[in-house]
Amino acid sequence: MRLKGGVTEAAALLFLVLRLDVSYAFEPITTTVVLGGLGASLLWGSVQNYFREGCNAKWIEFNGTGLKVDLEEKLFGQHLASRVILKAVTGFLSHENPKKPLVLSLHGWSGTGKNYVSQMIANNLYRKGMRSGFVHQFIATAHFPHAENVDVYKEQLQQWIKGNVSSCPRSLFIFDEMDKLHPGLIDGIKPYLDYYEHVDGVSYRQAIFIFLSNAGGEKINKVALDFWNDGRQREEIQLSDLEAAVSLDVFNSKQSGFWHTSIIDKNLVDFFVPFLPLEYKHVQKCVREELKVRGKAVNEDTVSVVAKEMTYFPKQERVFSDKGCKIVEKKLDYYLED
Repeated sequence: MRLKGGVTEAAALLFLVLRLDVSYAFEPITTTVVLGGLGASLLWGSVQNYFREGCNAKWIEFNGTGLKVDLEEKLFGQHLASRVILKAVTGFLSHENPKKPLVLSLHGWSGTGKNYVSQMIANNLYRKGMRSGFVHQFIATAHFPHAENVDVYKEQLQQWIKGNVSSCPRSLFIFDEMDKLHPGLIDGIKPYLDYYEHVDGVSYRQAIFIFLSNAGGEKINKVALDFWNDGRQREEIQLSDLEAAVSLDVFNSKQSGFWHTSIIDKNLVDFFVPFLPLEYKHVQKCVREELKVRGKAVNEDTVSVVAKEMTYFPKQERVFSDKGCKIVEKKLDYYLED
């Protein structure tokens, strides 16, 4: 809201509070000042509320165009992931009454962009992006480190999700390092991912759950390598070439976090999203992007040196980066210091 002269409501409130504070320095303590102090307190509370993040359209508004641009311009070599993520997220957030929460499982080797995509979704949904109080990120090795405490973790996780969705139905939950998660833990939140209208009085249908995992990466890499060996373009790889194989692979692997989980058995994961291994040209793009982010001029000699320093597989052909773009930042630190 704007007042006359273009002054925002919050700015006007803050101005009044400051005016009141200044006057107290010169006036004796009187009934008027006490009442004025009460008014200042109320005004200050209004200012705080104005800037406090809320579960409303001021703080939560999906920018579909922004997500599309981010995926096209900043996610390299992932035609499948870009297409699936954009359609899945846009479709879900445009639906006023979804039947269930959106559940995405992102798979592929480290450094291929899984975390990056999660950040893109948060940045284009919440005004504060990943810093939003409605974004909740769990890292398996940090939050659930001890296998013997799995029952405790399960109860804590259920309460955390229930409490936060109760506060804001449009909450985002990101589970990183799923391949290091104790088998069975994730089944504890199965009711929240299902088609129920309410679970203990709480609706989870507006929430988004994203699982990140290296599991299935070997299968994805093999398909990409087969296409390369056959002389076919990676852009020819379709979701149908990978999704069923990846879901089966993680379901049957004890190192996936999804081992024999009912979440897969009951088809509650909406999309298994494969992230392909990155080629040399994609690593070069990562270096260029990192230079731009740092405000540095893009020097092609530096780009080539950093990209060539990465390790690739198969060893002889050096087709795919085995670390994706994960250590580009550190490599660039080293060469920029020189």
